Amino acid sequence: MQQLTVIADIKAKKDKIDLVKNELVKLIEPTKKEAGCIEYQLHQDSRHPEHFLFYENWESKALWEEHMHSQHLADYFKATEGAIDYFNADQMEKFN
Repeated sequence: MQQLTVIADIKAKKDKIDLVKNELVKLIEPTKKEAGCIEYQLHQDSRHPEHFLFYENWESKALWEEHMHSQHLADYFKATEGAIDYFNADQMEKFN
């Protein structure tokens, strides 16, 4: 099983920063309890507060894909609809 690292890059609309941040924070605890979640860290750019980044490590791509279909992630996307300028999730494989 190949470990997967995901870098999720999110930019909120400038007038929706607090909404997006609150919804992102809500993802942390339930995600950390998911099968396969090794690490799930949220970061906010100190110079550009609309820019958020999740640094994630998963036991496998399949388990991350299950996360992408979780109810709490669906709730996040619904709550932030129209509040996000940019979202990208890069999938990276670790080399030992």
